[in-house]
Amino acid sequence: MARRNKNNVIKNLLVDSYAAEGKSVAHLEDGKVIFIENAIPGDRVDVRIVKDKKSWAEGKVEMLIAASKQRIEPFCEHFGLCGGCKWQMLPYSLQLQYKQQQVYDQLNRIGKLTLPTLLPIIGSEHTTYYRNKLEFTFSNQRYRTIEEIKERSDKFEPEPALGFHAPGLFDKVVPINQCYLQGGITSQLLQWLKGYTIERGYSYYDARRHEGMFRNVIIRVATTGDVLVNLIFGTEDEGIINETMDALYAQFPAITSLHYTINTKLNDSIYDLDVVPYKGKPFIIEKLGEYSFKISPKSFFQTNSLQATVLYNVVAAFAGLTGSEVVYDLYCGTGSIGIYCSAGAKRVIGIELIEDAIKDAKENASLNGLTNCTFYFGDVAALYNDSLLQQHGKPDVIITDPPRAGMSEKLINQLIHIKAPKVVYVSCNPATQARDLQLLEGIYAITKVQPVDMFPHTHHIENVALLELK
Repeated sequence: MARRNKNNVIKNLLVDSYAAEGKSVAHLEDGKVIFIENAIPGDRVDVRIVKDKKSWAEGKVEMLIAASKQRIEPFCEHFGLCGGCKWQMLPYSLQLQYKQQQVYDQLNRIGKLTLPTLLPIIGSEHTTYYRNKLEFTFSNQRYRTIEEIKERSDKFEPEPALGFHAPGLFDKVVPINQCYLQGGITSQLLQWLKGYTIERGYSYYDARRHEGMFRNVIIRVATTGDVLVNLIFGTEDEGIINETMDALYAQFPAITSLHYTINTKLNDSIYDLDVVPYKGKPFIIEKLGEYSFKISPKSFFQTNSLQATVLYNVVAAFAGLTGSEVVYDLYCGTGSIGIYCSAGAKRVIGIELIEDAIKDAKENASLNGLTNCTFYFGDVAALYNDSLLQQHGKPDVIITDPPRAGMSEKLINQLIHIKAPKVVYVSCNPATQARDLQLLEGIYAITKVQPVDMFPHTHHIENVALLELK
């Protein structure tokens, strides 16, 4: 029997089902629901309550008393510390089952939608080394585990680390020896950078004092074999920068595009900073199907290239293009979906709020010799209007791929007003997708739903829904 002690820990709690967003569920005898992080159905755990409401609560595992039969051994030494790949203890087949369930539950429970039978989720052929972009942080404060802290009573001296931010801690970094998210030279490059900089006594960034020479490194690895590295410094020291960049390029001849950035801001974003090309080409080339895409240091791009092709094949199949359709690609980003579908369209018109992404979209259309793609920078809801339709024609198909927050109410009202025969809605957040589909259900029938797993070992899920005018 589960009992709560004075420290707000519920002892001996049986986890009975999966909820969503990576959380599992347990029930108390009075019917109260407990949502738990880092637990899976079948686990028996002690749970520390961190949020307590009348009918539900949220908690974190204090101790795993008995492991579920479904648990497997995580393959990464950093599991549970770096904050990524939180589902490594689940067999991949079970991850897919829970993701399929998540899509159905959110469309059904949140949206209360009339749904067709969901198509079986499409898993990723590659469950490791699938990301084409990772960002690592240099910090003078290595993350210490609870066990380390308990073993010592004196104060820890600062220790440099190169890796990922510890979850919830902006100033502590978990050192990464090998990351299974990205292949190629990534792990070797990290180890070399750490050894090189520590041997020379170069300073790592101090997030509290806002000082230090080495700050971040961004690595992009394309399926074409191209590799882009952007080394970010917190201080402009030309001697150290040139020496390091030359040594890095000499050590790793696989780098085809080497850059550096000086960031003296309080935040890590580089999108408002100048990136300096140092060696090699100013960009790398990635391929999705038969199409090529330029990726520069600040480009927005799907982070799983191989599975992006699978996702875009679903979008193209749902769109059912015959060569005569006018397609509007809303929230088009760098234009990758519209370009991928362009061979089947008479015309593709893309709209995106991020100006740099639109610049990339135009370059990518030109790179592929496309003359039927036009891209606009600006607010999607404001630009997608009757005036644009008069210029380019009414839509036969709308493709929309909004951010996690979903579509704006203004855009949804425009969709209802314009009444395109088909809408293909690509979502990285089924909860906000459910909300939007509920608003569109008055004039559209949901005829197909296809979940696609883009990020194995995480709770994230992509979902594609086909809407057809009633």
